[in-house]
Amino acid sequence: MDNDRQKIKPGNQSGKHKKGLSRRGFLKGAGLTTVGTVALQTGVLGNALPEESLADKSIGPDATLIKLNVNGRLRSLAVEPRTTLASALRVHLQLTGTKIVCDRGACSACTVWVDGKPVNSCMILAVEVVGQEISTIEGIGSEEDLHPVQQAFIDHDASQCGFCTPGMIMTATHFLQNHPKPNLEEVKVAMRGNFCRCGTHPNVFKAVLSASEKM
Repeated sequence: MDNDRQKIKPGNQSGKHKKGLSRRGFLKGAGLTTVGTVALQTGVLGNALPEESLADKSIGPDATLIKLNVNGRLRSLAVEPRTTLASALRVHLQLTGTKIVCDRGACSACTVWVDGKPVNSCMILAVEVVGQEISTIEGIGSEEDLHPVQQAFIDHDASQCGFCTPGMIMTATHFLQNHPKPNLEEVKVAMRGNFCRCGTHPNVFKAVLSASEKM
């Protein structure tokens, strides 16, 4: 096996690049939820800023002015390049419906849509989604006009502490838009990337099935 590895001699690394997953590639890959994994495989979620422009333009470490298209509205904000999309939404834009729980792409509580695909916003940098359409829980319904999935979560008591609920709803809504009449097993598979520490998964499944009948 050692003979198959690329050998690089010390002091002779000029012009050579290590093979493997880059940090940006890891962030983008880990940022996809269960439903959104297909987007990475098919190339749907490309960089908002082309690789060549990122390489040619040095940004940071200070805050950089960017514009994000959030819920159909163009918002200006100044963020450090290291700022995640989740932090940009919550801290800079005060869209606190998006929750940060594990902050490492494991629970999907921070799920939002980027160009219509669910992603873990804690694993994507805000500067990477410039020019793309971002949708948050605030964008799919309001207190006066709840989305059917939101109403179903209330009717079936599908939340306790509520931290995972926005991410659950964003994942479920996207799933039902593409699978209008799912069965229980399909719902379980679609929601498997969203974790509820309170253990309300059975009621979540009931809520998603109920919403499917009203959508």
